[in-house]
Amino acid sequence: MCTGKCSRVVGVGLWPLALTCIICNLLLCFPDWDTQYVQDGGRLLTPEVLYLGGLVGGGAMILIPAIHIQATGQQGCCGNRCGMFLSILFALVGVAGSVYAVSVSALGLVNGPLCEVANGNWERPFHTTDEELSEQSYLFNTSAWDACVNPPGVVRFNVILFSLVLAAALLELLLCGVQVLNGLFGCLCGTCNKKQAKSPTQTQY
Repeated sequence: MCTGKCSRVVGVGLWPLALTCIICNLLLCFPDWDTQYVQDGGRLLTPEVLYLGGLVGGGAMILIPAIHIQATGQQGCCGNRCGMFLSILFALVGVAGSVYAVSVSALGLVNGPLCEVANGNWERPFHTTDEELSEQSYLFNTSAWDACVNPPGVVRFNVILFSLVLAAALLELLLCGVQVLNGLFGCLCGTCNKKQAKSPTQTQY
């Protein structure tokens, strides 16, 4: 696969992943599909939701690079060595965004949701200062999820959506890393767009 085709594959692959991160982050704002939790500045939402790891990091900071990266695989102003060099810079922006999304979603999974517990207080019953996951983590003990009374089902809701953001962001990180290497080869060796553009008659003498 030439560098131009590789850029097209990376660019196309980033689109659904970025949209997945955006949609999941937006859904996290509405636990139990209720809008009341997003009111008052989202004080009843899990803090990591408000960090917008999926919306900004895995979303906007991926969509913008995806546009240029995909364009480097097309014939035109971006399908050259200069375009490949710029794709490296855009891919590095994507790396930064995906790392941010991974960090925020991982924290959201480790610390657990903000919810109302049995005594009526809003707190994070699964929050721990130990950053290492263990068998005692609530993630591996579903019977402990009943500690959250409201919003109903918020633990499962957060685990599923944060996991989707984490998985999508890891794939984004992989694709952006591939594009950094691909762009480097494109700068040194050029793209194959010009070769593909030649017609059979141009090779005849």
